[in-house]
Amino acid sequence: MKPINLKPPHRLGKLPLNTLAPNILTIIALCSGLTAIRFALLGQFKFAVLAIATAAFFDMLDGRVARLLKGASKFGAELDSLSDFLCFGVAPAMVLYFWTLHEIGSGNTGWLVVLAFSVCAALRLARFNTALDDTEKPQWTGSFFTGVPAPAAAGLSLLFLIINLELESDFFHSPYLNAIWMLGIGGLMISRVPTFSFKRVRVKREYVGVVLLVVGLLVAGLLNQPWYTLAAMELAYIVSIPFSVKAHARFKRGDQTVAATDAQDGVPVADQPARSDGDPSRSILH
Repeated sequence: MKPINLKPPHRLGKLPLNTLAPNILTIIALCSGLTAIRFALLGQFKFAVLAIATAAFFDMLDGRVARLLKGASKFGAELDSLSDFLCFGVAPAMVLYFWTLHEIGSGNTGWLVVLAFSVCAALRLARFNTALDDTEKPQWTGSFFTGVPAPAAAGLSLLFLIINLELESDFFHSPYLNAIWMLGIGGLMISRVPTFSFKRVRVKREYVGVVLLVVGLLVAGLLNQPWYTLAAMELAYIVSIPFSVKAHARFKRGDQTVAATDAQDGVPVADQPARSDGDPSRSILH
């Protein structure tokens, strides 16, 4: 006679809320990206742009919430990467295709532009994910991205559509202009051009008031003139790229100078300590 098993049946372990909250935000971003494609199919391009902007907002939140609640996980990182590809690699390309790119070569050439942009986004995200495993880089490199990140590239690709929502100009609606622009943004995604990472920016106490004033003006602009404000933000990002290249070169020269000094003093390269000339933190999500 077999002994009676009095143990309660096995139950799945309960997950704490702090591990679910970041993933919930990622799912909201994913749904927003998909909804942008639906709006584009319906010809409602204002709502399509707003849906992608919403996806970018929640994408910005999920990583910060994960770090704040200490709920970062490998699953969440993979889910975030897949969501980014759809929201910022596929959705903006599809929106532009339905808006204007379908007019090139009966749609075939425009579709090639869509494919090229999406492939660049996939390559950009894959390179970023593999770079996270490299722990030998100087800590200051965490203040820079290699190439334009996918969310910023999505916004830049929609720049002429955003301007056209206010001006309704045939010039900005040109499929050829948008195709060339989109290919250029795709090239920037997979380029080696260093761009600023604003995720861990620290503000000095004396500048807190200025930052709050700027944020207030941005919110007021988005509420009253959303398309002009979004276009201005995209143009400001473009202007920041030369400054990021210059700052990256300055940090790199500093590392090379220190390495040369250590070599003259007989210190092996492998024994040199990691140096932080900028923000010591690294972004774990793009």
